[in-house]
Amino acid sequence: ECLAADNYDLVVTDHGLPDGTATEWIAELTARPDRPVVIVITGSTAIETAVECMRRGAFEYIVKPFSLDQLEVAIEKAENFSQLVKVNRFLSREPLADDGRELLGDSPAMQQLRELIRRIARTDATVLIQGESGTGKELIARAIYRDSPRNGAPFIRVNCAAVPENLVESEFFGHEKGAFTGALNRREGRFELAHTGTLLLDEVSEIPLNLQAKLLRVLQEREFERIGGTKTIQVDVRVIASTNRHLEDSVARGEFRQDLFYRLNVVPIHVPPLRERREDIPLLAKNFLQRFARQHGSPARELSPAALAALQDHRWPGNVRELQNVIERAAILCGANGILEPTHLGLTKPITVETTPARPPSPLAQATPSASQFPTLDEVERQHILEALKRCEDNRTHAAKLLDISVRTLRNKLKEYGYGRAETEESTTPAARAG
Repeated sequence: ECLAADNYDLVVTDHGLPDGTATEWIAELTARPDRPVVIVITGSTAIETAVECMRRGAFEYIVKPFSLDQLEVAIEKAENFSQLVKVNRFLSREPLADDGRELLGDSPAMQQLRELIRRIARTDATVLIQGESGTGKELIARAIYRDSPRNGAPFIRVNCAAVPENLVESEFFGHEKGAFTGALNRREGRFELAHTGTLLLDEVSEIPLNLQAKLLRVLQEREFERIGGTKTIQVDVRVIASTNRHLEDSVARGEFRQDLFYRLNVVPIHVPPLRERREDIPLLAKNFLQRFARQHGSPARELSPAALAALQDHRWPGNVRELQNVIERAAILCGANGILEPTHLGLTKPITVETTPARPPSPLAQATPSASQFPTLDEVERQHILEALKRCEDNRTHAAKLLDISVRTLRNKLKEYGYGRAETEESTTPAARAG
């Protein structure tokens, strides 16, 4: 009856039961979707009994009489095994995150970055990594993990921007069976899976405001409850957060809690964009070329001086990720002589916004600086987002995909520029309400 009502991580049973032996029951337990770890206690010293129990799926076999210390050791081993199974099950569903990019570069900025990683890796301090999309924030998080004392424990990543808003809490903290519609089984959250290891909160700026207080409590107290549960679960987790936004600006706009920002910003790391370390471009390009030539069976072996010059002249708004994609495409298109030319790179000039008189100006266009002014980086970003929306005929899902950002990030940007408010006002006009 208990097993029908809930799932259990551990079952300790005597081999001799009132209605027979535990042998058949063990097979039934281990056939469940969320199979528990089974420890069998018996007074029999027969080797055959132990072999049969283990063959049926028992994790441990303890012979009477036994001490409490023996039982505690067996339970601790079972707990560690159960944690490994859960982490392995989670990781088997995750796509491979390491795409082969390394923290390459001999520029002063990269040398300082590697030194900072070396110094903070051996601590348990919370780290906030800030940088543009494509600069390698996850690679830095993994480098910190690999050099830390926790490198033998799980490294769990959650993309906060990719999780639907109504499922973020369940993704972080898990839920009990029946906690909400569709919760057919108990599920461990990412914090629980990362116990004794490292948790990367990627795009932490996209966490809903109403959940930020709960995240703050976990960071401070190292404890939480699953959705629908009453048991307080304590965890030992090192948290690394990353974002491509300026969290200080989000705090000023009331979109991110100030106390959570201070709690995450214990050790800040700023990742420089590729355009600020152009001396690393040849090294990165040659490394990518060698890898993709092997991967695709391409004859590509070197870049021509003109191709290297073209790479140096490009602004790289997509940073290292964009460079990697450009070199992969060039390696595939390379001719039989094995030399990459500028035509193989397919580099284009940055997108500029054209004026369309037939179309009424949006709040974004009205905020665009005049041609006589030199635009700031924020203004260029704003123009770029407007052009993406224009090309996608205001379809935000397609525009977000084109920009390689989440729909939520795009929505926040549009709200920041006043674009969302303008649409809201239009949708609340009398005519719209009547419809």
